[in-house]
Amino acid sequence: MSGDTVEARILAGLDDEQREVATSLTGPLCVLAGAGTGKTRAITHRMAYGVHTGVYKPQRVLAVTFTARAAAEMRTRLRDLGAGGVQAKTFHAAALKQLQYFWPQTVGGQLPDLLSHKAQFIAEAARRLRLSTDRAAIRDVAAEIEWAKVSMLTPESYVSAAKGREAPAGFDLITISRIFQAYEDVKVDRNVIDFEDVLLITVGILQEDERVAATVRDQYRHFVVDEYQDVSPLQQRLLDLWLGGRDELCVVGDSSQTIYSFTGATSKHLLGFPSRFPNAPIVKLVRDYRSTPQVVGLANRILAARTAEGERSRFAPPWPKPLELIAQRPAGPEPTFTECADDDAEAASVAERIKALIKDGVKPAEIAILFRTNGQSQAYEQALATAGIGYQLRGGERFFARREVRDAMLQLRAASRSVGNEPVPQLVRDILVSLGYSPEAPAGGGAVREKWESLAALVALADELHANRTQDPDAIFTLMDFVAELDERAAAQHAPTVQGVTLASLHSAKGLEWDAVFLVGLSEGLMPISFADTPEAVDEERRLLYVGITRAREHLHLSWSTARTPGGRANRKPSRFLDGLRPQTTRDLQRTVTPKAPARRKSSGPAKCRVCGTLLTTGAERKVGRCGECPVTYEESTFDALREWRREAASEAGIPAFVVFTDATLVAIAEDRPPSLNRLATLPGVGPSKLERYGEAVLRVLADN
Repeated sequence: MSGDTVEARILAGLDDEQREVATSLTGPLCVLAGAGTGKTRAITHRMAYGVHTGVYKPQRVLAVTFTARAAAEMRTRLRDLGAGGVQAKTFHAAALKQLQYFWPQTVGGQLPDLLSHKAQFIAEAARRLRLSTDRAAIRDVAAEIEWAKVSMLTPESYVSAAKGREAPAGFDLITISRIFQAYEDVKVDRNVIDFEDVLLITVGILQEDERVAATVRDQYRHFVVDEYQDVSPLQQRLLDLWLGGRDELCVVGDSSQTIYSFTGATSKHLLGFPSRFPNAPIVKLVRDYRSTPQVVGLANRILAARTAEGERSRFAPPWPKPLELIAQRPAGPEPTFTECADDDAEAASVAERIKALIKDGVKPAEIAILFRTNGQSQAYEQALATAGIGYQLRGGERFFARREVRDAMLQLRAASRSVGNEPVPQLVRDILVSLGYSPEAPAGGGAVREKWESLAALVALADELHANRTQDPDAIFTLMDFVAELDERAAAQHAPTVQGVTLASLHSAKGLEWDAVFLVGLSEGLMPISFADTPEAVDEERRLLYVGITRAREHLHLSWSTARTPGGRANRKPSRFLDGLRPQTTRDLQRTVTPKAPARRKSSGPAKCRVCGTLLTTGAERKVGRCGECPVTYEESTFDALREWRREAASEAGIPAFVVFTDATLVAIAEDRPPSLNRLATLPGVGPSKLERYGEAVLRVLADN
């Protein structure tokens, strides 16, 4: 590739600050990048420019980030820029690869198995200490142990270092320390290590064995760290050992987006970078290409309000001056603020607005509802289902685990061995037709629509990759390349876009963006969350709201409710973070109340058979909604399939079959044939815990029959 081509392909299209990042190839570099300012573009173009100008050897560049999805996206961009040899990994993935290689020669024997979930081992540790724990307590203790380990604390040093922290699950710090030690003992007994151990052991080997450290430092000469505001002390220690005193380090971050302090992340390394490397250039990316001036203006005001409060209060902790974003997009609609009478009214209001956006041409996949806690999602799932709007719950069933996606990948892989160099998008369409893909979406909903949406997402991904890869006239993009991309994305859980409104927590929305964003539940107690009882914790809640605001490209809607349930006491107040930003008068503030929906009210009269109208006298009759004299209205094969699935589920769990679902509930399921989890949840005998445990499996049985 010639120098002119490098200039044209890699540097063209970058703004002045991005170009400065891309051409600063040696020595330390600190990039302070605000939301939507193109930081990933800047650093991937920097690595690609370094490779094509001969300054970097691609195999000796390591880019690290915090999620497998982000690493996979970075690898895709680098490959599109002709720098596919650059390594882009998470801290854990990079450390695990090194540990697998060096363990036999440093420790000897086989690397212990990697523990994917701590819950079972922590429960056993508690039992050894004769401590009573429930599921929530185990989860909270696991989070505390993870915090301790990434903070490089041992069970002995934990108690003194954790002074001032509230111990989880009602235990005191000494008890947590004892559980911590017992958990470590259980791991040793079972010969397993956890994810934090991967980093800790790698750090230990690099510290103690100079030969190993020299090998790693010879392998990697240049480092790039994305989301540097989120590094933990343990990750920073590992990075320092990789560097070995060198300064070939580019870091990218924004202290205003530090939202993972509870996991041990800290922005002090980003903020202290200029002190550590006094001669390092500091480049600020503040041109926001994502959001309209209206969205950017609100985001800036959220942070500016905290700065003003901090200057007035002697109790406020230090607050680094935030980056002030400068919008680059044309003007758009003003953000809306809506006060609702209760949670149901808020969910219904959001669903109606989404329906209007879709009617105006906004794709469902470009709309998101973001909330503070996952428990808030149910009302919005119900409201969207009632409105006939498809949705996907981020953190739900993984895309690549879906049956139709697995089948599609098998067929694409088989076809890739025999087809020629025909255009990939058309090949993918032709192959997926046999699995149910069609150019037009099916009219109905339920499992058929969900299956089509999965296949359509694969088709859209093929179109996107083909367009990106063929910008270079010499590039060839084959079906085998597409299958390889799918395999890599499946390993990283880097799912393509599925058509449906996204429901997600604010934390899980980090790194994503949509045309329209609904920030819901913005009342005191939820935003900031009730347990944010220190100035530092409240500051993090403000940053979390800032992250939510900056996810929106054009449409931004903020809402809250004054009561939890219809008719309840209206004692909720809007979030303090909205003071001075939201309209202060009822004349300017949109208000909604719960729409009348008689169908959702429980009948106060006796239950009657839906076939003949006879009063239902037994619990089983009421559960299926039909008296024993009337004929069944389900397919026997469906009921038999459900019973067989129940038998297998009960056998696997070691419990009686009726504990999974009673026969009456199976009859209700077979007769109703619910097309979605929301519909399944309305049936008698299907509570929240059973829906979570068995819901997806039940829908698969119904889809197969």
